[in-house]
Amino acid sequence: MLVSFFPRPKMFFLSALIWTALSMALWYGYAGDLIDTSTAAIIGVARFWSASFLWFYLYFLVSLAIFAGFWMMLSPHPWAGWSIFGSALILFASYFQVQVSVALNDWRGPFYNLIQKALTTPGEITREEFYAGILTFAGIATVAIVVLVLTRFFISHYIFRWRTAMNDFYVANWPRLRTIEGASQRVQEDTMRFATILESLGDSLISSVLTLIAFLPVLVRLSSYITELPLVGTIPYPLVVAAVLWSVFGTGLLALVGIRLPGIEFFNQRVEAAYRKELVLGEDDPTHADPPTLAMLFSNVRRNYFWLYLNYMYFNVGRYVYLQTDVIFPYILLVPTIVAGKITLGIMQQILSAFSQVRSSFQYLVNSWSVVVDLISVFKRLQAFEAMIHGDPLPPIESEAEPQAT
Repeated sequence: MLVSFFPRPKMFFLSALIWTALSMALWYGYAGDLIDTSTAAIIGVARFWSASFLWFYLYFLVSLAIFAGFWMMLSPHPWAGWSIFGSALILFASYFQVQVSVALNDWRGPFYNLIQKALTTPGEITREEFYAGILTFAGIATVAIVVLVLTRFFISHYIFRWRTAMNDFYVANWPRLRTIEGASQRVQEDTMRFATILESLGDSLISSVLTLIAFLPVLVRLSSYITELPLVGTIPYPLVVAAVLWSVFGTGLLALVGIRLPGIEFFNQRVEAAYRKELVLGEDDPTHADPPTLAMLFSNVRRNYFWLYLNYMYFNVGRYVYLQTDVIFPYILLVPTIVAGKITLGIMQQILSAFSQVRSSFQYLVNSWSVVVDLISVFKRLQAFEAMIHGDPLPPIESEAEPQAT
Protein backbone atom coordinates (compact mmCIF):
# COMPACT_ATOMS: atom_id res chain seq x y z
CA MET A 1 0.00 0.00 0.00
CA LEU A 2 2.83 2.43 0.78
CA VAL A 3 6.05 0.80 -0.41
CA SER A 4 4.81 0.92 -4.00
CA PHE A 5 4.66 4.74 -3.93
CA PHE A 6 7.01 5.93 -1.18
CA PRO A 7 10.69 5.03 -0.64
CA ARG A 8 11.12 2.97 2.57
CA PRO A 9 7.77 4.14 4.01
CA LYS A 10 8.45 3.73 7.74
CA MET A 11 11.76 5.55 7.60
CA PHE A 12 10.45 8.07 5.07
CA PHE A 13 7.46 9.20 7.11
CA LEU A 14 9.46 9.28 10.34
CA SER A 15 12.15 11.42 8.70
CA ALA A 16 9.46 13.65 7.16
CA LEU A 17 7.96 14.30 10.60
CA ILE A 18 11.35 15.01 12.13
CA TRP A 19 12.43 17.27 9.26
CA THR A 20 9.13 19.15 9.36
CA ALA A 21 9.45 19.67 13.12
CA LEU A 22 13.04 20.90 12.76
CA SER A 23 12.13 23.21 9.88
CA MET A 24 9.21 24.68 11.82
CA ALA A 25 11.35 25.14 14.93
CA LEU A 26 14.02 26.92 12.90
CA TRP A 27 11.42 29.10 11.19
CA TYR A 28 9.57 30.17 14.33
CA GLY A 29 12.73 30.36 16.42
CA TYR A 30 15.07 32.18 14.05
CA ALA A 31 14.49 32.33 10.27
CA GLY A 32 11.05 33.88 10.44
CA ASP A 33 12.43 36.86 12.38
CA LEU A 34 15.05 37.73 9.75
CA ILE A 35 12.34 39.66 7.90
CA ASP A 36 9.47 41.47 9.58
CA THR A 37 6.72 38.82 9.50
CA SER A 38 4.02 41.09 10.85
CA THR A 39 1.15 41.12 8.34
CA ALA A 40 -1.55 42.30 10.73
CA ALA A 41 -1.71 45.71 9.03
CA ILE A 42 -2.14 44.16 5.56
CA ILE A 43 -5.77 43.29 4.93
CA GLY A 44 -6.21 42.03 1.37
CA VAL A 45 -4.48 39.99 -1.30
CA ALA A 46 -1.29 42.05 -1.03
CA ARG A 47 -0.33 40.10 2.09
CA PHE A 48 0.25 36.96 -0.02
CA TRP A 49 3.16 38.57 -1.88
CA SER A 50 4.47 40.69 0.97
CA ALA A 51 8.12 40.35 1.94
CA SER A 52 7.35 37.99 4.84
CA PHE A 53 5.33 35.62 2.65
CA LEU A 54 7.92 35.62 -0.16
CA TRP A 55 10.61 34.82 2.40
CA PHE A 56 8.56 31.88 3.67
CA TYR A 57 8.05 30.56 0.12
CA LEU A 58 11.81 30.59 -0.43
CA TYR A 59 12.44 28.94 2.94
CA PHE A 60 9.93 26.17 2.11
CA LEU A 61 11.58 25.49 -1.27
CA VAL A 62 15.05 25.25 0.26
CA SER A 63 13.84 22.89 3.00
CA LEU A 64 12.08 20.73 0.41
CA ALA A 65 15.14 20.61 -1.85
CA ILE A 66 17.33 19.39 1.01
CA PHE A 67 14.86 16.71 2.09
CA ALA A 68 14.11 15.49 -1.45
CA GLY A 69 17.78 15.47 -2.43
CA PHE A 70 18.62 13.35 0.61
CA TRP A 71 15.98 10.72 -0.20
CA MET A 72 16.70 10.59 -3.91
CA MET A 73 20.32 9.78 -3.16
CA LEU A 74 19.60 7.44 -0.25
CA SER A 75 16.80 5.40 -1.81
CA PRO A 76 15.96 6.09 -5.48
CA HIS A 77 12.34 5.26 -6.24
CA PRO A 78 10.46 5.35 -9.57
CA TRP A 79 7.60 7.33 -7.99
CA ALA A 80 9.75 9.68 -5.89
CA GLY A 81 8.83 12.70 -8.01
CA TRP A 82 5.15 12.30 -7.22
CA SER A 83 5.42 10.93 -3.69
CA ILE A 84 7.93 13.52 -2.42
CA PHE A 85 7.34 16.65 -4.47
CA GLY A 86 3.62 15.93 -4.92
CA SER A 87 3.11 15.48 -1.18
CA ALA A 88 5.09 18.68 -0.53
CA LEU A 89 2.91 20.62 -2.97
CA ILE A 90 -0.24 19.39 -1.23
CA LEU A 91 1.29 20.37 2.12
CA PHE A 92 2.09 23.85 0.82
CA ALA A 93 -1.40 24.27 -0.67
CA SER A 94 -2.90 23.32 2.71
CA TYR A 95 -0.72 25.94 4.40
CA PHE A 96 -1.77 28.56 1.86
CA GLN A 97 -5.46 27.82 2.34
CA VAL A 98 -5.04 28.23 6.09
CA GLN A 99 -3.39 31.61 5.49
CA VAL A 100 -6.39 32.57 3.36
CA SER A 101 -8.62 31.75 6.34
CA VAL A 102 -6.42 33.92 8.57
CA ALA A 103 -6.64 36.76 6.04
CA LEU A 104 -10.43 36.48 5.96
CA ASN A 105 -10.56 36.47 9.77
CA ASP A 106 -8.49 39.68 9.85
CA TRP A 107 -10.86 41.20 7.28
CA ARG A 108 -13.96 40.41 9.37
CA GLY A 109 -12.97 42.69 12.26
CA PRO A 110 -12.87 46.07 10.50
CA PHE A 111 -15.62 45.14 8.01
CA TYR A 112 -18.20 44.18 10.64
CA ASN A 113 -17.20 47.14 12.78
CA LEU A 114 -17.93 49.24 9.69
CA ILE A 115 -21.38 47.67 9.49
CA GLN A 116 -21.99 48.32 13.19
CA LYS A 117 -20.98 51.96 12.75
CA ALA A 118 -23.30 52.33 9.76
CA LEU A 119 -26.26 50.84 11.63
CA THR A 120 -25.77 52.78 14.86
CA THR A 121 -24.76 56.12 13.31
CA PRO A 122 -26.49 56.70 9.95
CA GLY A 123 -24.36 58.63 7.48
CA GLU A 124 -21.12 57.90 9.36
CA ILE A 125 -19.66 55.82 6.52
CA THR A 126 -19.83 56.23 2.76
CA ARG A 127 -20.85 53.74 0.10
CA GLU A 128 -17.31 53.79 -1.25
CA GLU A 129 -15.96 52.57 2.11
CA PHE A 130 -18.49 49.75 2.17
CA TYR A 131 -17.78 48.72 -1.43
CA ALA A 132 -14.04 48.82 -0.69
CA GLY A 133 -14.55 46.29 2.09
CA ILE A 134 -16.52 44.01 -0.23
CA LEU A 135 -13.84 44.29 -2.95
CA THR A 136 -11.19 43.35 -0.40
CA PHE A 137 -13.12 40.19 0.37
CA ALA A 138 -13.56 39.48 -3.35
CA GLY A 139 -9.81 39.72 -3.90
CA ILE A 140 -9.01 37.27 -1.11
CA ALA A 141 -11.79 34.91 -2.23
CA THR A 142 -10.55 34.97 -5.84
CA VAL A 143 -7.07 33.91 -4.78
CA ALA A 144 -8.59 31.18 -2.61
CA ILE A 145 -10.75 29.83 -5.45
CA VAL A 146 -7.90 29.76 -7.97
CA VAL A 147 -5.55 27.97 -5.58
CA LEU A 148 -8.27 25.53 -4.49
CA VAL A 149 -9.26 24.58 -8.06
CA LEU A 150 -5.65 24.06 -9.15
CA THR A 151 -4.92 22.05 -6.01
CA ARG A 152 -7.91 19.74 -6.56
CA PHE A 153 -6.83 19.20 -10.17
CA PHE A 154 -3.33 18.26 -9.06
CA ILE A 155 -4.61 16.00 -6.27
CA SER A 156 -6.72 14.06 -8.78
CA HIS A 157 -3.58 13.21 -10.75
CA TYR A 158 -1.67 12.52 -7.52
CA ILE A 159 -4.27 9.97 -6.42
CA PHE A 160 -4.28 8.20 -9.78
CA ARG A 161 -0.47 7.93 -9.75
CA TRP A 162 -0.67 6.36 -6.31
CA ARG A 163 -3.32 3.95 -7.52
CA THR A 164 -1.13 3.13 -10.55
CA ALA A 165 1.81 2.35 -8.28
CA MET A 166 -0.28 0.01 -6.11
CA ASN A 167 -1.90 -1.58 -9.15
CA ASP A 168 1.50 -2.33 -10.76
CA PHE A 169 2.81 -3.72 -7.49
CA TYR A 170 -0.13 -6.08 -6.93
CA VAL A 171 -0.34 -7.14 -10.58
CA ALA A 172 3.33 -8.14 -10.41
CA ASN A 173 2.39 -10.43 -7.50
CA TRP A 174 -0.94 -11.58 -9.00
CA PRO A 175 -0.11 -15.33 -9.15
CA ARG A 176 0.09 -15.37 -5.34
CA LEU A 177 -2.83 -12.99 -4.76
CA ARG A 178 -5.45 -14.42 -7.10
CA THR A 179 -6.58 -17.07 -4.59
CA ILE A 180 -7.73 -14.49 -2.02
CA GLU A 181 -11.49 -13.91 -1.88
CA GLY A 182 -12.47 -10.95 -4.06
CA ALA A 183 -8.89 -10.45 -5.29
CA SER A 184 -10.01 -8.76 -8.52
CA GLN A 185 -12.13 -6.24 -6.63
CA ARG A 186 -9.32 -5.52 -4.19
CA VAL A 187 -6.92 -4.70 -7.02
CA GLN A 188 -9.39 -2.83 -9.21
CA GLU A 189 -11.47 -0.91 -6.65
CA ASP A 190 -9.84 -1.00 -3.22
CA THR A 191 -6.53 0.43 -4.43
CA MET A 192 -8.31 3.50 -5.76
CA ARG A 193 -10.42 3.87 -2.62
CA PHE A 194 -7.37 3.51 -0.39
CA ALA A 195 -5.38 6.18 -2.23
CA THR A 196 -8.37 8.53 -2.40
CA ILE A 197 -9.39 8.14 1.25
CA LEU A 198 -5.87 8.28 2.66
CA GLU A 199 -5.06 11.40 0.64
CA SER A 200 -8.29 13.03 1.80
CA LEU A 201 -7.68 12.18 5.45
CA GLY A 202 -4.03 13.17 5.22
CA ASP A 203 -4.93 16.51 3.63
CA SER A 204 -7.55 17.12 6.35
CA LEU A 205 -5.08 16.21 9.09
CA ILE A 206 -2.41 18.52 7.71
CA SER A 207 -4.95 21.33 7.35
CA SER A 208 -6.13 20.76 10.92
CA VAL A 209 -2.60 20.92 12.32
CA LEU A 210 -1.71 24.02 10.29
CA THR A 211 -4.99 25.66 11.27
CA LEU A 212 -4.20 25.08 14.94
CA ILE A 213 -0.74 26.59 14.48
CA ALA A 214 -2.21 29.64 12.73
CA PHE A 215 -5.37 30.21 14.79
CA LEU A 216 -4.44 29.21 18.34
CA PRO A 217 -2.42 32.43 18.83
CA VAL A 218 -5.38 34.36 17.36
CA LEU A 219 -7.76 32.69 19.79
CA VAL A 220 -5.39 33.33 22.69
CA ARG A 221 -5.30 37.02 21.75
CA LEU A 222 -9.09 37.23 21.35
CA SER A 223 -9.58 35.54 24.74
CA SER A 224 -8.59 38.84 26.31
CA TYR A 225 -12.02 40.22 25.32
CA ILE A 226 -13.89 37.45 27.19
CA THR A 227 -14.86 38.40 30.72
CA GLU A 228 -16.15 35.01 31.88
CA LEU A 229 -17.70 31.72 30.75
CA PRO A 230 -21.18 30.51 31.73
CA LEU A 231 -21.16 28.28 34.86
CA VAL A 232 -17.35 28.36 34.98
CA GLY A 233 -16.56 32.00 35.54
CA THR A 234 -13.20 33.57 34.83
CA ILE A 235 -10.37 31.23 33.74
CA PRO A 236 -7.15 31.76 31.77
CA TYR A 237 -7.54 31.51 27.96
CA PRO A 238 -11.24 30.61 28.19
CA LEU A 239 -11.85 30.17 24.45
CA VAL A 240 -8.91 27.80 24.01
CA VAL A 241 -9.90 25.70 27.03
CA ALA A 242 -13.52 25.52 25.89
CA ALA A 243 -12.57 24.53 22.33
CA VAL A 244 -10.27 21.73 23.51
CA LEU A 245 -12.68 20.24 26.08
CA TRP A 246 -15.69 20.40 23.76
CA SER A 247 -13.78 18.78 20.89
CA VAL A 248 -12.36 16.00 23.07
CA PHE A 249 -15.86 15.24 24.31
CA GLY A 250 -17.23 15.01 20.75
CA THR A 251 -14.37 12.83 19.52
CA GLY A 252 -14.75 10.40 22.41
CA LEU A 253 -18.52 10.25 21.98
CA LEU A 254 -18.41 9.37 18.27
CA ALA A 255 -15.53 6.93 18.66
CA LEU A 256 -17.59 5.09 21.28
CA VAL A 257 -20.85 4.89 19.31
CA GLY A 258 -19.08 4.06 16.03
CA ILE A 259 -16.63 1.45 17.25
CA ARG A 260 -18.35 -1.44 15.37
CA LEU A 261 -18.57 0.24 11.98
CA PRO A 262 -15.13 -0.64 10.46
CA GLY A 263 -15.68 -4.39 10.86
CA ILE A 264 -19.19 -4.21 9.42
CA GLU A 265 -17.91 -2.24 6.41
CA PHE A 266 -15.31 -4.97 5.83
CA PHE A 267 -17.96 -7.69 5.86
CA ASN A 268 -20.08 -5.56 3.56
CA GLN A 269 -17.35 -5.50 0.93
CA ARG A 270 -16.86 -9.25 1.30
CA VAL A 271 -20.48 -10.23 0.69
CA GLU A 272 -20.74 -7.75 -2.18
CA ALA A 273 -17.63 -9.27 -3.77
CA ALA A 274 -19.02 -12.81 -3.47
CA TYR A 275 -22.30 -11.79 -5.09
CA ARG A 276 -20.56 -9.89 -7.91
CA LYS A 277 -18.14 -12.76 -8.56
CA GLU A 278 -20.97 -15.26 -8.98
CA LEU A 279 -22.71 -12.95 -11.45
CA VAL A 280 -19.49 -12.51 -13.46
CA LEU A 281 -18.91 -16.28 -13.59
CA GLY A 282 -22.50 -16.75 -14.73
CA GLU A 283 -21.90 -14.59 -17.78
CA ASP A 284 -19.76 -17.33 -19.38
CA ASP A 285 -20.74 -20.49 -17.50
CA PRO A 286 -24.43 -21.51 -17.25
CA THR A 287 -23.68 -23.68 -14.21
CA HIS A 288 -23.07 -20.51 -12.19
CA ALA A 289 -25.45 -17.75 -11.11
CA ASP A 290 -28.49 -20.01 -10.78
CA PRO A 291 -31.43 -18.41 -8.92
CA PRO A 292 -31.03 -20.34 -5.61
CA THR A 293 -27.32 -19.46 -5.39
CA LEU A 294 -27.94 -15.80 -6.22
CA ALA A 295 -30.80 -15.66 -3.73
CA MET A 296 -28.56 -17.04 -0.98
CA LEU A 297 -25.72 -14.64 -1.79
CA PHE A 298 -28.05 -11.65 -2.00
CA SER A 299 -29.60 -12.56 1.34
CA ASN A 300 -26.11 -12.22 2.82
CA VAL A 301 -25.85 -8.77 1.22
CA ARG A 302 -29.26 -7.81 2.59
CA ARG A 303 -28.51 -9.07 6.10
CA ASN A 304 -25.21 -7.22 6.29
CA TYR A 305 -26.66 -3.96 4.96
CA PHE A 306 -29.49 -4.05 7.50
CA TRP A 307 -26.96 -4.60 10.27
CA LEU A 308 -24.93 -1.68 8.90
CA TYR A 309 -27.99 0.59 8.79
CA LEU A 310 -28.86 -0.25 12.38
CA ASN A 311 -25.37 0.62 13.63
CA TYR A 312 -25.24 3.81 11.58
CA MET A 313 -28.54 4.85 13.17
CA TYR A 314 -26.95 4.84 16.63
CA PHE A 315 -23.89 6.59 15.23
CA ASN A 316 -25.92 9.29 13.47
CA VAL A 317 -28.00 10.01 16.58
CA GLY A 318 -24.85 10.83 18.52
CA ARG A 319 -23.23 12.64 15.61
CA TYR A 320 -26.11 14.94 14.68
CA VAL A 321 -27.02 15.79 18.25
CA TYR A 322 -23.41 16.81 18.85
CA LEU A 323 -23.06 18.77 15.58
CA GLN A 324 -26.32 20.66 16.07
CA THR A 325 -25.30 21.58 19.60
CA ASP A 326 -21.93 22.57 18.20
CA VAL A 327 -23.55 25.30 16.07
CA ILE A 328 -24.87 27.21 19.08
CA PHE A 329 -22.05 26.35 21.51
CA PRO A 330 -19.79 29.40 20.84
CA TYR A 331 -22.74 31.78 21.26
CA ILE A 332 -23.45 30.20 24.65
CA LEU A 333 -19.84 30.85 25.65
CA LEU A 334 -20.16 34.53 24.70
CA VAL A 335 -23.44 35.21 26.54
CA PRO A 336 -21.86 36.95 29.60
CA THR A 337 -19.57 39.05 27.39
CA ILE A 338 -22.30 40.03 24.92
CA VAL A 339 -24.77 40.91 27.68
CA ALA A 340 -22.10 43.04 29.35
CA GLY A 341 -21.47 44.84 26.03
CA LYS A 342 -17.73 44.22 26.20
CA ILE A 343 -17.16 43.49 22.49
CA THR A 344 -18.10 45.00 19.14
CA LEU A 345 -19.75 43.15 16.26
CA GLY A 346 -16.42 42.93 14.43
CA ILE A 347 -14.63 41.40 17.42
CA MET A 348 -17.51 38.95 17.92
CA GLN A 349 -17.28 37.82 14.29
CA GLN A 350 -13.52 37.33 14.63
CA ILE A 351 -14.00 35.31 17.80
CA LEU A 352 -16.69 33.11 16.22
CA SER A 353 -14.55 32.50 13.13
CA ALA A 354 -11.32 31.76 15.03
CA PHE A 355 -13.14 29.60 17.56
CA SER A 356 -14.78 27.65 14.74
CA GLN A 357 -11.41 27.08 13.04
CA VAL A 358 -9.71 25.85 16.21
CA ARG A 359 -12.70 23.77 17.27
CA SER A 360 -12.96 22.13 13.84
CA SER A 361 -9.25 21.28 13.92
CA PHE A 362 -9.59 19.58 17.29
CA GLN A 363 -12.68 17.80 15.92
CA TYR A 364 -10.71 16.13 13.14
CA LEU A 365 -11.95 12.66 14.05
CA VAL A 366 -15.51 13.91 14.59
CA ASN A 367 -15.65 15.36 11.10
CA SER A 368 -13.82 12.44 9.47
CA TRP A 369 -15.09 9.44 11.39
CA SER A 370 -17.23 8.04 8.57
CA VAL A 371 -14.27 8.31 6.20
CA VAL A 372 -11.97 6.73 8.79
CA VAL A 373 -14.38 3.79 9.02
CA ASP A 374 -14.25 3.37 5.24
CA LEU A 375 -10.44 3.55 5.25
CA ILE A 376 -10.12 0.92 7.98
CA SER A 377 -12.37 -1.48 6.06
CA VAL A 378 -10.32 -0.99 2.85
CA PHE A 379 -7.08 -1.34 4.79
CA LYS A 380 -8.25 -4.63 6.26
CA ARG A 381 -8.93 -5.95 2.74
CA LEU A 382 -5.59 -4.85 1.30
CA GLN A 383 -3.81 -6.11 4.42
CA ALA A 384 -4.53 -9.65 3.22
CA PHE A 385 -2.51 -8.89 0.07
CA GLU A 386 0.40 -7.69 2.16
CA ALA A 387 0.29 -10.84 4.27
CA MET A 388 0.19 -13.09 1.21
CA ILE A 389 3.12 -11.29 -0.47
CA HIS A 390 5.28 -11.58 2.65
CA GLY A 391 4.19 -15.15 3.46
CA ASP A 392 2.45 -14.16 6.72
CA PRO A 393 -0.84 -15.61 8.02
CA LEU A 394 -3.97 -13.86 6.77
CA PRO A 395 -5.62 -11.42 9.22
CA PRO A 396 -8.13 -13.18 11.54
CA ILE A 397 -11.04 -11.18 10.13
CA GLU A 398 -10.66 -13.00 6.80
CA SER A 399 -12.00 -16.17 8.43
CA GLU A 400 -14.69 -14.55 10.58
CA ALA A 401 -18.35 -14.99 9.69
CA GLU A 402 -20.55 -12.03 8.94
CA PRO A 403 -22.70 -10.78 11.85
CA GLN A 404 -26.29 -12.00 11.92
CA ALA A 405 -29.01 -9.36 11.74
CA THR A 406 -32.65 -9.13 10.77
